[in-house]
Amino acid sequence: MEKTNYMELCHFSIEHVDVLNSFELPVEQEQFTALPINYQAVTDGQYRMVILSGHEPVGFFLLHSTDRVKEYSNNPKAMLLTSFSINHKNQGKGFAKQAMLLLNEFVKSEFPSCNEIVLAVNHKNITAQQLYLKVGFQDTGERKMGPIGEQFIMNLKL
Repeated sequence: MEKTNYMELCHFSIEHVDVLNSFELPVEQEQFTALPINYQAVTDGQYRMVILSGHEPVGFFLLHSTDRVKEYSNNPKAMLLTSFSINHKNQGKGFAKQAMLLLNEFVKSEFPSCNEIVLAVNHKNITAQQLYLKVGFQDTGERKMGPIGEQFIMNLKL
């Protein structure tokens, strides 16, 4: 597990369930992501990731190595990042940025065959776009229509 200032990324564990299920987001953010409670079960090739500060879950995201990745990248070694969120009570503390800065080394260590992370971010979600650009993601120039409008496809080469 990668650590920075008591922060770490780790695989989902049953001990995280209660805190993850209590996550809340402001309405304006709910339109852009899904809360961890929506992922009680995952399919083969989906990995629930928890962002810990100390030992407390403060964030969550999914990594996919499923066929869904092909919608975003032609790279057979790419993984897709979705459902990234920081619990509302923990926002504004730099956890999102720190977690994304840990992502590169974490993925290299946990998924050694992966050499690229791709994601889609809604064109209205400026805060998320700025975060991803700040931590090294690049706009691929590709666009995709999502449930609530155009999405920018971004990637991070590992």
